[in-house]
Amino acid sequence: MSSTFKGRREDFRLVTGQGRYTSDWSLPRETHACFLRADRAHAKILSIDVSQAKAAPGVLAVITGAEALAAGLGAIPNMVKYPGKGGMKLIETGRDVLAVDRVRFVGQGVALVIAETPNQAMDASELIVIDYEDLPVVIGGAAALKPDAPLLYDHVPNNLVFDYEYGDKARTDAAFAKADHVTKITVDAPRIVGNPMEPKACLVNYDAKKDIYDVYAPSQGITMIRPGLAAGTQIPEEKIRFHAWDVGGGFGVRSEAYSEYCALMMAAKIVGRPVKWVATRSETILSDHHGRGAILSGELAMTKDGTFLGMRIEWIVDCGGYLSGSGPLTNTAGPSSNPVNVYATPAVYGLHRLVVTNATPTTPYRGAARPNVTYLAERLVDEAAREMGIDRIELRRKNLLPRKAFPYKTPTGSTYDSGDPPGLLADALKAADWKGVARRRKAAEKRGLLYGAGVAVFIEPSGGGGVPREEAAIKFGDNGNPVIFTVSGPSGQGHETVYPEIVASEFGLDPEQITLRFSDPDGPVLKGSGSIGSRGVMNHGGALAITAREVVRKGKEHAAKHLEAAEADIEFEKGSYRVRGTDVSVSLIELAKTLANKGGNALDTIDGVPVSLSFPTGAHIAEVEIDPATGMIDIVKYVAVDDSGNIINHALAEGQLHGGLMQGLGQVMGEVIVYDPVDGQPVHGSFMDYFMPRADLLPPLQLIDRPVPSPTNPLGAKGVGEAGATGSVPTVANAVVDALRSLGINHIELPFTPHRIWEAIHTNGKSQAAE
Repeated sequence: MSSTFKGRREDFRLVTGQGRYTSDWSLPRETHACFLRADRAHAKILSIDVSQAKAAPGVLAVITGAEALAAGLGAIPNMVKYPGKGGMKLIETGRDVLAVDRVRFVGQGVALVIAETPNQAMDASELIVIDYEDLPVVIGGAAALKPDAPLLYDHVPNNLVFDYEYGDKARTDAAFAKADHVTKITVDAPRIVGNPMEPKACLVNYDAKKDIYDVYAPSQGITMIRPGLAAGTQIPEEKIRFHAWDVGGGFGVRSEAYSEYCALMMAAKIVGRPVKWVATRSETILSDHHGRGAILSGELAMTKDGTFLGMRIEWIVDCGGYLSGSGPLTNTAGPSSNPVNVYATPAVYGLHRLVVTNATPTTPYRGAARPNVTYLAERLVDEAAREMGIDRIELRRKNLLPRKAFPYKTPTGSTYDSGDPPGLLADALKAADWKGVARRRKAAEKRGLLYGAGVAVFIEPSGGGGVPREEAAIKFGDNGNPVIFTVSGPSGQGHETVYPEIVASEFGLDPEQITLRFSDPDGPVLKGSGSIGSRGVMNHGGALAITAREVVRKGKEHAAKHLEAAEADIEFEKGSYRVRGTDVSVSLIELAKTLANKGGNALDTIDGVPVSLSFPTGAHIAEVEIDPATGMIDIVKYVAVDDSGNIINHALAEGQLHGGLMQGLGQVMGEVIVYDPVDGQPVHGSFMDYFMPRADLLPPLQLIDRPVPSPTNPLGAKGVGEAGATGSVPTVANAVVDALRSLGINHIELPFTPHRIWEAIHTNGKSQAAE
């Protein structure tokens, strides 16, 4: 992707410290909060004594779970309303805003202290005395399903909250019955922490006279979080004004209301003053919803020449101690749309088993379930090639969906809108100099290194969002310049740059003349969803484009009156209305000024688009070198060829790919949060022991844009935000396994830490590897 990028509009404000994240908001007479969190994974609460805490200096209130429950605070409903296997309904776990009679993971909120200063609140929280009765702990999805596993809930048999199936079991069984070869593999997608730059935080003010709550918190969309707050507090949505200006990273873990926010709303009303809370990094690691956390099993049935006949898929998904609002949906309906990846596979059957465990709840994390789908599929293809003695590239070529097959209806009923997977793979192989792999392998071996090359081709759903329509608004100020409104703001994507560019293109204006306002509680009421699922340009951008076109259409009538001409003779070009065949014209800006002076503005418009879905595709190649003496992996090359449809701003698209790649590489190379299987204590609690990818992990990148415009939205766009994470996980995993194959190692679990690689080489590899 080439770029003439000169900088994002928001960057100067952000890098000079003029941004306004949640902790930057302060209100007069604000107080401060501290949550006392469970220090054990599973226990009954026999008693809570808060008397000393209430008497501590500066303390204004102490709230327990029993008080929150009595006030009507409760669980946020789950998004899964569809049936599972045999008509099974998802079993709701509910969740107390603060624990009432039981805690189910380390870090769960048990009590809330409000004081004059943060330190006073923290000191007082340490004075709360809780008498626990410890209960047996279950860690990990597979362990939770064992017949003798401890139960987290009396109403959840076998800890199984949802059994979800998709595809055609009978047809798939028939395909396997006539197969010449079946490849089987099981891989682990371990739990990881979202870890946005900005910790979880919230500031709440309650206006008793107006009976209105002002809530400031990081969010990926006002229309996503406000309904959750209303459900959790039983307060009508119209009484909640939600503010999210700058958000320091979203990645899915900022997409829904957290129980802490509901408790703080209660606290603000009790103390009659604003209440502010900013989490520590350890709190963020413990109490932010986690990502991934699934055991993925797959089987691939083939003919003797390598033609794919069918796939069987089984996931065991670790949902944690409680169900998040969107976690179950992410691990069921989402991955059922593309389980066959980009391959012509006539039959598929999938079974996803969602279980509860004594760990932090899980939710979508960058890519949501897409990296899991692609990781399993592409590891299956590589293993099938090895087992059958077929070149891995040729096996892919044989089964890839050709461009002419699109739109392609999958065996599970979804429709891939457009794409050219063979073209993507061909471009990736050429750019990566695949023919030179053998040469580079020999050169690395001469230096005492293990060399591997990995490839992955993928497709992923983007868009959607659980709403039927996305709306935007355009208003004109007294100076005639447009102000555009969307329901969702950025968490690093560059909306303040790209959305004005979309509207400027329609209006023929300089983007600098256009201002974006997002998640604005004082703005027009709009329908739509948040910045999730790589839907921003497709849906928010598409709504802005359609709204801008409607403004232009409406403006012709007013321009005709202004220019004293027939409307049919008015044409619009380069920001001005002109009487056709003359030089008589008026600019859009001047027309808007004139209309504003007459009171109101007839050009102000709300419009939108039906929410669209598209399927971006990609082909990625990575090369790695491994030092067998240390287990250290060096990613020496990475090529990504992506079809993200029409690109509006190439530099921002590249930035999204960079970020996704970094997070995918983090998952492959070291990110994992481990719980002690006996007592459920998390082993990782800070950046001292949790791996976070650094800049030196990112290899030299070659990013290539190969678009096939999507027919599903006005801009022909597809998602780009998840592509890096979706493609990099299987690509680098395949490269590392390729490097280890010469030692007889054909599988190794994520993450590929130096110790894990070293141990595999010296314990499981061929004996000469240790020499």
